[in-house]
Amino acid sequence: MKRVLFLALGFPNVSKANNLYTDLMQEFVQRGHDVLVVAPQGNEPSDGVCMEGNVKVLRVKTLPLFNVGTIKKGIANVLLPFQYRRAIKKYCQDLDFDLIVLPTPPITLLSVASWLKKKSAAKVYLILRDIFPQNAVDLGMMGQHGLLHKFFRKQEKDLYRISDSIGCMSQANVDYVKRHNPELGQTKLHMLPNWERLPEPVSDEDILSIREKYGIQDKFVVVFGGNMGRPQKMENIVALANALKDNEQVCFYLIGSGTEKYRVEQMIEQLGLQNIRTIDQLPKKEYIQILAASDVGLISLSDEFTIPNFPSKVLTYFGLKKPVLASLDLSTDFGQMLEQTNSGLWSEAGKLEDFKRNLLWLLEHADESRKMGQNGHHYMKMSLTPEIAYETIMREIENL
Repeated sequence: MKRVLFLALGFPNVSKANNLYTDLMQEFVQRGHDVLVVAPQGNEPSDGVCMEGNVKVLRVKTLPLFNVGTIKKGIANVLLPFQYRRAIKKYCQDLDFDLIVLPTPPITLLSVASWLKKKSAAKVYLILRDIFPQNAVDLGMMGQHGLLHKFFRKQEKDLYRISDSIGCMSQANVDYVKRHNPELGQTKLHMLPNWERLPEPVSDEDILSIREKYGIQDKFVVVFGGNMGRPQKMENIVALANALKDNEQVCFYLIGSGTEKYRVEQMIEQLGLQNIRTIDQLPKKEYIQILAASDVGLISLSDEFTIPNFPSKVLTYFGLKKPVLASLDLSTDFGQMLEQTNSGLWSEAGKLEDFKRNLLWLLEHADESRKMGQNGHHYMKMSLTPEIAYETIMREIENL
């Protein structure tokens, strides 16, 4: 058994909701480890240590980290390590941990991980899910040669240096980090794909009920679920809906929130589109039901990216046996994964005719589309579960 500390940013109460990190920490607990999660207080009623489901969590008072402006979010992230360190000192008498796990974002928890590593001689495992600050440069949010970039780039390099092992979303991510950080030991990086628990199947009766509720009984339903921000290049999806506005069989549902949602709704209104609808973020159960009643899961990534991204929302699509339709930048290897697993179709972001052609192919080849959905489900079951993620992390740590 190991004493495990997880430095989290987005960590919902596991008795109310879940995400990939709650699933992973529950897996550690179920395998017999002594786990403590440090996370922002968020909407929880109080700070301090408490049991949330089967996971022990130290909630820390912080400034708002989500759904705030860039400057406020930046200040909150800069203050975060000081707030975490103070809370850990206050509530944890024994700092002798065996394993410290932290994800990106943010990279600002570097100082906390470094401090704890010195206190306990623990191994540090980095779950690399956000290559910052380069992603901010790609999206025009930060200059390539400014002082701010220089500061965060040094933090990024220091974070890689103190990490004993680094799990990357895909091989393209591994190659990117190695190429831009040649001083890193070549054995430090490895693949740790995203993970999610397989959802419970949705009954035919519930699917029929959802289709009746939304009036989509005879429609070919394409669903995008998750964050609507600049990385998702939502205008590509609106353009696709506009290109298919005369096809009465196809309809689009965009489910979630984000900085670009209002602009998306404005574009839809300006174009007078009747075949696309936005829905606010839903409870997971209801989202699962809508997706189960759909025909295709939609992915969109900005063509501005030079870093390889790997969209986590695809896991829910795979879990519900939905074929994937993707519009992608050329830095990611997500499209190659779709090809290798035969679980969907992809086109280069901005190439509307290819995007449209792929959607119509899925519409016109129902049997092949269903087979793609089944292939994605099989791939997820074999490669993308919390159990497999846990085993990968532990194998890498034990081989150090």
